[in-house]
Amino acid sequence: MNPYRLYLVTDDRQPIGTLQTVVAEAVAGGVTLVQVREKHGDVRAFIERAEAVQEVLKGTGVPLIINDRVDVALAVNADGVHLGQSDMPAAHARRLLGPERLLGLSVETEQQLFESELLPVDYLGLSAIFATPTKTDLNRHWGIDGLRQALKYSSRPIVAIGGIHAGNLPEVAQTGVHGVALVSAICRAPCPRSAAQALGRLMG
Repeated sequence: MNPYRLYLVTDDRQPIGTLQTVVAEAVAGGVTLVQVREKHGDVRAFIERAEAVQEVLKGTGVPLIINDRVDVALAVNADGVHLGQSDMPAAHARRLLGPERLLGLSVETEQQLFESELLPVDYLGLSAIFATPTKTDLNRHWGIDGLRQALKYSSRPIVAIGGIHAGNLPEVAQTGVHGVALVSAICRAPCPRSAAQALGRLMG
């Protein structure tokens, strides 16, 4: 099974109760992997959120990925970590995590894409495919053509991230991308389960 197909990134503004409900509904709707994000720098809050999501995922077979923080992933015994370019270097993270856990890396430029071939990572998050309100500091958008080129070049699975929703997902899916990462398209949907089901159908 491809764990990256429908990749949910949690909304760090949602209270824990809402977060647990959204994750439970999204997984019931077909989400294949959940990344917990906590951008406010509070490690205790991050651990609390991660454990709350872990509780929901128990027995589902859906991996739990921690955004940015190797220490939090180790603290809660998560299934992996997703690193940004300014986080711990991938080689250090791999040493700490061991060979079994998943390690993802965000890639925002062609240079980073080339360099990633030499790094001990399992998959790449190609960011951002389209303009998105959650990422305002990006230099570029890959677009569909850029995504196609990255897929040709990279030897690793690629997850498309940024500005993806039901309207443009069919075009993204047609590139043969391994997965799509979604935040608001599921987290802010009136019914996360129905949203995940519909998005999963569009992935084909």
